[in-house]
Amino acid sequence: MSARLKETFVKETAPRLMKERQYASVMAVPRLRKVVINMGVGEATQNIKVLDAAMEDLGKIAGQRPAIRRARKSIAAFRLRAGMPIAATVTLRGDRMYEFVDRLISIALPRIRDFRGISGRGGDGRGNYTLGLKEQSIFPEIDASRHGGAEQGMDITFVTTARNDQETRELLAQMGMPFAGR
Repeated sequence: MSARLKETFVKETAPRLMKERQYASVMAVPRLRKVVINMGVGEATQNIKVLDAAMEDLGKIAGQRPAIRRARKSIAAFRLRAGMPIAATVTLRGDRMYEFVDRLISIALPRIRDFRGISGRGGDGRGNYTLGLKEQSIFPEIDASRHGGAEQGMDITFVTTARNDQETRELLAQMGMPFAGR
């Protein structure tokens, strides 16, 4: 069974983008390569159990086991030593990626309080878009009462084959991403 958003992309979004932007072939149409979800857990320097809870939540959200990221260098002001675990990350590709993006757009983002759309300025100039979320409890997989008010944010990076920010924004908007001011 294929992901719903992937089928929509192939049948509707790609032909629409091809017509609007006058791409020479369907292979020139920008598409999602991967989605990277990162949770930085600064509190892990004092309490490693916070990182374990973040990894469990990220695993539920993404549907696959996250990898631990360790500090590259020591920073005395933050009581951080090189090699200490401080973050969890997941890279999604294929059907699992499309399923996550579909859940993000249709379920999670509308659950944000006073949501007016996401900013269009999250591009890096090379076809990637990064979205920062302040809390993971907007995902229905997460039990908000278990955290006791301690919310953990995350960064979601959409890596695309687009050549610039304008193409990336157009691709994500066509896929249903609710940008502010549209």
